[in-house]
Amino acid sequence: MDTTSADAARQDATGQEPDAGGPSGSPPVRLPSSLSEIHRSVSVPAAGSWIRRLLAFVGPGYMVAVGYMDPGNWATAIAGGSAFGYTLLWIALLSSLMAMLLQAICARLGIATGRDLAQLCRERFPKPVAYPLWLLAETAICATDLAEVIGTAIALQLLFGLPLLDGVLLTVLDTVLILWLQHKGVRWLEAFIIGMIALIAGCFIVQLVMADPVWGDVLRGYLPSSSVVGDRTQLYLALGILGATVMPHNLYLHTALVQSRAAKQDVEGQREAIRFAGIDSTVALVIALLINSSILILAASAFHTRGQTGVAEIGEAHALLAPLLGAAAPTLFAIALLACGLNSTVTATIAGQVVMEGFLRIRLPPALRRLITRMIAIIPAVVVTWLYGESGTARLLVLSQVILSLQLPFAVIPLMMFAGDRRRLGVLATPRWQMALGWASAALIVGLNVLMLSQALLD
Repeated sequence: MDTTSADAARQDATGQEPDAGGPSGSPPVRLPSSLSEIHRSVSVPAAGSWIRRLLAFVGPGYMVAVGYMDPGNWATAIAGGSAFGYTLLWIALLSSLMAMLLQAICARLGIATGRDLAQLCRERFPKPVAYPLWLLAETAICATDLAEVIGTAIALQLLFGLPLLDGVLLTVLDTVLILWLQHKGVRWLEAFIIGMIALIAGCFIVQLVMADPVWGDVLRGYLPSSSVVGDRTQLYLALGILGATVMPHNLYLHTALVQSRAAKQDVEGQREAIRFAGIDSTVALVIALLINSSILILAASAFHTRGQTGVAEIGEAHALLAPLLGAAAPTLFAIALLACGLNSTVTATIAGQVVMEGFLRIRLPPALRRLITRMIAIIPAVVVTWLYGESGTARLLVLSQVILSLQLPFAVIPLMMFAGDRRRLGVLATPRWQMALGWASAALIVGLNVLMLSQALLD
């Protein structure tokens, strides 16, 4: 490994990065570490079994995975499943495979450089490029939180009859939950996330048993279909699924979270950390794929096969489940939605912290920092809910995911540029086959976005 990558990987006992050279003639700048309150806070056993060392790295992948099953996914999956049956399952599969690849590259980049993606953008791009990237990242987080806040509010309404606007305002309280969990330690935060994922999975397993889909048709839905290119509605929903699956803020978040492990900073230690972090995120994203598929399969088997092809709103889907599947189904549906909303708002808020600190180098007290990043998202959610009420939530949820898809190239392309920098990464550089597939994924995302925008302009 060359000197640059070795310096970037090492950190001192204070949690600070090594000195970085400032402008010519100026003293070196002391760079803060990413998420300093949890940086290198999880010990990694120096000896022991392979499984024991792997378990030390399990956690960040699941925190990233919750962004792949947030309420925005529900809106696109319900609309896609009710309108087109199992046809769009292959889009969910393709999106998840892309996500597994990109998140593995994120883990490698964060471990090899000791920097998160936002920090790298600020340090390696000129200001006229870095600041627009920051604005786009904030826009993506607002779009993400818009979906998550509205989804959580809908779940509270379905479970307790709480008015939608009151539910949106109540989501501010999850900031307290984040602060308490993070004060207890990152392992508590990860345990909470994994527990919620298990609850969500359990709810959907029971609902799928109730729905009793034709599994042969389900498996055929994972085979690619050209109909998505020729049908504008399918393309719109496919982009929504893509934006809801491969989420821009997760690329920033993962590069920061992997640095919470106190792995050895020599080449072998970093290689092991990269390998275990890749396993962690891949397994977590397989679980996310199964949950996302379950939402679409449930919508297809409960609605599409029974002629209910126009179901697009989460509330409408909840109301129809009881007569179709039984009284327990809507309750399980709402509990899973609430768990998804809580999980996703936790990780989106932390991603907002990573983006703000990385691009702007603003260091604030944890409570104030969390509140600011949360309010950036909740204000638009309050305004939108007040203006559109319940009737517009489904369209807004799908739209928020399309916005994420349009913003995605502005996170993926910098990621691939940094991941392919062999001069800086040295022997920890991303393998060429991963680079080829990563750039192919970026080209596919850009191509789909251009196709959708061209169709919109021609109308």
